[in-house]
Amino acid sequence: MGTKATGILAATALLGACAMERAELEKPTAAGDTIRFSAGPCFGACPSYTLRVTPDGSGLIEPQRFTAVPGPTRFTVTPVQYRRLRTALAQFRPAQGTVKRIGQGENCTRFATDMPGYLIEWTRGEAPPTRLEFQSGCMDANYGKLRATIASIPRMLDIAPMVKPTLAKGK
Repeated sequence: MGTKATGILAATALLGACAMERAELEKPTAAGDTIRFSAGPCFGACPSYTLRVTPDGSGLIEPQRFTAVPGPTRFTVTPVQYRRLRTALAQFRPAQGTVKRIGQGENCTRFATDMPGYLIEWTRGEAPPTRLEFQSGCMDANYGKLRATIASIPRMLDIAPMVKPTLAKGK
């Protein structure tokens, strides 16, 4: 193999290692939960991404589709933003270590199809994670506050520009 090809292969391997390393957050030293929020795809151009925030103020967004960031991107969360997120989600949090699903045919009577699904997960240390899975097509009135809270998360964390795709030039 030529010198140029060897150099390209080595550079590619290094970049791949850096990309994999960036996609992880350090274990938090502050007490509290690491909160993971995932917005799933829809039948359209809904932003699809996963973000994680720690009580230390570290944040990481990993885009899948229709976002403004091209790859895993770190951001900082202030203590006030973290507390606001934790407090806003507390009323919807299932019992520690359990999973609660809100979806069609389970605990939802009015349902619109082709809407994104959301996952909120709280983890702390070695304890089992606590998860809330919400199919946003559930239009029952008693889930209106959950829908509003989910919609406010990008603004709450000051990452709305990251999850809203910019229009392509000329369109």
